[in-house]
Amino acid sequence: MFNIEEFLSKVNKTKASDIHLKIGKVPSLRIAGSIIKIDEPPVTTEDFDNILNTMLYGDLAEKIKAKNDIDFTYEIPGISRYRVNYCKELGYPKLTLRTIPYSIPTLEELSLPNSLEIFTKFNNGIVLITGATSSGKSTTIASLIEIINKERQKHIVTIEDPIEFLYTDKKCLISQRGVGVDVDSFSDGIKYALRQDPDIIVVGEIRDRDTMESALNAAETGHLVFSTIHTNSASQTINRILGLFDDSTRGFIRDRFAKVLRGTIAQKLISRTDKTGLAPALEIMCSTPAIVDYIQKNQLEEVDTSIRRGTSQNMSSMNSSIFKLFKNGIISKEDALEASDDTTELSQMMRGIYHGSASNPADDLL
Repeated sequence: MFNIEEFLSKVNKTKASDIHLKIGKVPSLRIAGSIIKIDEPPVTTEDFDNILNTMLYGDLAEKIKAKNDIDFTYEIPGISRYRVNYCKELGYPKLTLRTIPYSIPTLEELSLPNSLEIFTKFNNGIVLITGATSSGKSTTIASLIEIINKERQKHIVTIEDPIEFLYTDKKCLISQRGVGVDVDSFSDGIKYALRQDPDIIVVGEIRDRDTMESALNAAETGHLVFSTIHTNSASQTINRILGLFDDSTRGFIRDRFAKVLRGTIAQKLISRTDKTGLAPALEIMCSTPAIVDYIQKNQLEEVDTSIRRGTSQNMSSMNSSIFKLFKNGIISKEDALEASDDTTELSQMMRGIYHGSASNPADDLL
């Protein structure tokens, strides 16, 4: 009989970030960015039923009958926590488990720059961490919140779907609420959080107009809001946010958003050449008076230019971050170019290294 707790206890030693379980297939793990099929028999229908019987709690069994997709958390005490997605593929059920460590990693442990601490110092506004699925957004937010937890005396309310990292109160009071368990939606969670004496609100993801409007209201009334969105750059993020609103209100929302946005952090994870894991590449945008003005005037190409030139203001373009990783031998040329959204610029930066060019466009970025 397949014992999910014994299986996950063994998998935990491999440092896998994700586990895939599907009827008729051997279990697969994501290790250091690559999918590895492990030497185990295929999962049977009986195995899958046993897994669900072990993992499901409360009314989850009833919810799974009513829905084709559902997220929940699962924990093996002393081993790890997991964010679990149940879905169906070609009519067959499938589970995808994301490992959530008990301890919240520091910026240093994540190989992230200490300059990100600037986003923990604000008293109000919105900070957005962006990137594709599995780019480390939730972990980065958790690391920043833990800095606040250790250094400031604040009330932090998190609204998550599902709750991932568990915080232990240090200097802060932290209240964690799960969508579908403690609140009905992200937007409701923000609305009711405002009545709970918060200083900081963490919103798991901005998925719709109502959530964004609630986040704007919270920021404008003196709260600091952290959230995530699936975009790859600051300009894409601004466009995505504004695209949630219709033409008649977009200008008004653009002005409001520009005034409360404190910065964006776009993340990508790239395989290390030494095969020890993944290296983060970041685009960091910090709101300056010039950037606020560019957003209000819808001059987003100028936002991109400001990021490329803003190293003295703790800003960094994605290509400059990828280039540094390549230059330091942390990632390969092939992986660097694959991760870049502007391979022409990155290739020029690389050729500047090879030929020792004094006009290397990376010089202004390092």
